[in-house]
This record gives sequence, structure tokens and C-alpha cells, in this order.
Amino acid sequence: MSGNFWKLGIAAALTILPASIASAQEALDADQAAALCHGGGSICVSAKIPVARTTQAVLSWMSPDVGAAWAAGYKGKGVTITIIDDFSSSSRFSGNFGLGTQYQRHGEWTREEASMIAPAATIRSKDFSTGSAVPLASGRNVLNLSYGMYANAGYRVNQIRWAPEEQSIISYASKGSAIVSKAAGNDSVAVGGVTSGQQDYLDLALIGKPTAIFVGALSTNGTASNKAQLAWYSNYAGSDPTVQSHFLVVGVEGDKTGLYGTSFAAPIVSGYAAIIGSKFTKATPVQITNDLLNTARTDTLVNYNPSVYGKGEASLSRALAPVAIR
Repeated sequence: MSGNFWKLGIAAALTILPASIASAQEALDADQAAALCHGGGSICVSAKIPVARTTQAVLSWMSPDVGAAWAAGYKGKGVTITIIDDFSSSSRFSGNFGLGTQYQRHGEWTREEASMIAPAATIRSKDFSTGSAVPLASGRNVLNLSYGMYANAGYRVNQIRWAPEEQSIISYASKGSAIVSKAAGNDSVAVGGVTSGQQDYLDLALIGKPTAIFVGALSTNGTASNKAQLAWYSNYAGSDPTVQSHFLVVGVEGDKTGLYGTSFAAPIVSGYAAIIGSKFTKATPVQITNDLLNTARTDTLVNYNPSVYGKGEASLSRALAPVAIR
């Protein structure tokens, strides 16, 4: 398998559909790459960031659980979130997280979102176009992956010759060294499923890893009295029990922010993981991952089914409720 990798983020007119392409046997030629980057009104993204804005205001797109966590003093202190994304391309798009309309790169958006959920966390940026290994900070680490690695369907994961970047991420998830929050994808298929003849091999490589969490998008934050449903574009858990056991959903209220896609679901879970780590300061990444998964809600979802919603809607309040986690 070729070691050449293409990362592609697509921003359609109303939805952000980031993805990446890892070549299977041969690299795309320049014309093919151009078509993927610019065809159909989409734009190509690759991946450094200026300092992200942070705020401690609870905004309308956030779950009320976030404000309750902050009020209790848990804001992500002592945890490092590394955003692996596009921080160097010329591709930008507009949105509004409640700070006024901005025009930013994909990674600048995902980084800003994570920093707004966990304002006391240390936020790092890793340009995903470099391919170099992702370094971990001292203490607890969360890695946010709002992208995928696509190639022609039908290969085994062990046939992929990963770049040091993805190789390090997969290793951390395998060893439980860092929590990995992975956007589930925006193709309305099961995690790891085939779309347009391709599969996300980064999804496939993370299945079964103890600290990997796949994150799908709900069209709104759910409550017991006003249940939420999966966003039309979001990938879902599928029939594999291993995926179901590590799949969460959160609200992505694009009608309020102008930003849609599971790209904006993953940073919410990244922020939640940091907040949990700021309460349970001796907890391991595996313990924090399991706490998030085991406290998810199903009573806030329309027609809950694990093949759609996995473990359910991430519940920060329930995850923070125990005196200690094991």
C-alpha cells in the first residue's frame, strides 16, 4: 500500500463535510485532486492556527450541562486538547459561535469550539498536512480528529502504511495514552461503511481501541421532553457491537451557528473529556472514556436504537456525577 496520503475537507453550501483521502495503490493525479477539491461547489482544505478565542459565556448552541459544569468549577484545567486539522490552507468559511460572524479555516473553527466548551483546557494545534507524529503533552491528553482518511474500499487496515501522524494517533488509542474523539463522518452510512466506493480507514483502524470515541451529530441537544434525532448527514453506529460501544452523539445546532457536520460534534466530546479530567484529576484516559460512554443518555433520543445512536447522547452532568470513577 502506498504511503502517500491526501487529506480533504469539504465545505458544501450549508454543511461542513470534512474528509481526507489516503491513496490505496496510486496517488491521485493533479486533475483528479482538483476535481475533488473544487468540484460541485466544494472547497479543499489542508491544515497552523492563530490563538483561538475563548469565552466562558454559556451560549445557546451548548448543552445546559456545560454551564452547570463550569459553575461547579470544572472547565478542563490540567488537560491538553490537541486539534489535528487544517490550520494552513487558504480555504475559509463563515460561521458564528456567538462571538460574531467569523471567516476561518476548518481547524480554527474546531479549535475554537473545543476551547469554548473547555475554556481552562490547554489547546494545541497540529497541522494535519505535515504528516509528522502527534506529540503528547505531560498529563492527560485529548486528541480531536474532525477528518477522515479515505481510500478505495476493500483493503484491510493492516495493508495501510500510515504516515507517522495517523500511526501515532492509532497507537495512543490502542495503548490508552490519550482520548481520541473522532468525527463519525457525514455520509449517512455506518461507521467504516462504503460511500462512493471508498472507506474511511482511520475509522476502521480505531475500531476496538479502548480510548477511541466515534462522535455522531444530532440536529439539536436532546432532553427527555424534547427528544433529538440524528442529523440527516451524520454517520451512525451500525450493526457492529464494538462500534456501538464506543459511539456517542451530541447536538450540532447549525441553525444557530451556521456550522453543520460531525466535525463540530467531535470537539464537543473533546471538551467534555477535558472537563471530566479536570474533576477526576487522577483518572486515566481509559477511565474518562468509559465514564463518558457509560453515562450517555438514551431517554433524550427519538426511537433510541444502538445501531443508530450507539451508547446515546453524551451527558456531561451524568459523567461528572460520581464522586470518583474507575
